[in-house]
Amino acid sequence: MTQEDRLNYSAVLLENAHRCLKTANSNVEIGDYKAAANRSYYAIFHSMRAVLILEDVPERSKHSGVIALFQQRYLKTGILDKSLSRIITDAFEVRNEADYDVSYIISKDEVQEQIRRAGIFMEAVETYLKEQIVVIPD
Repeated sequence: MTQEDRLNYSAVLLENAHRCLKTANSNVEIGDYKAAANRSYYAIFHSMRAVLILEDVPERSKHSGVIALFQQRYLKTGILDKSLSRIITDAFEVRNEADYDVSYIISKDEVQEQIRRAGIFMEAVETYLKEQIVVIPD
């Protein structure tokens, strides 16, 4: 994959992240809080992938691999703020509970906070990507 391809793919992944966050908000409006938790997590996940695709490393097939690589290369090194690690971890845990535990209950306030934090995460990633000359979709 050429660097131009990587930049284009990064923009597509970020567009997917925006779509996920928008869907999360729509899910809150209809009262589907588990789906909102899922979509807000995927906004974060696609944002991480949008950064990682810029590197010449094989894509990870598992979410835990993507998270570990992102944390290792961007948070532990200080390229991005280390506080983003808690946002990733919390969203991943909530998404797993919401998707796989039928008895799990998440409140509207909890999921709105997760969506808010996903937005913070995406803003940090977008700032970084703009520095890398990735065209950010409107």
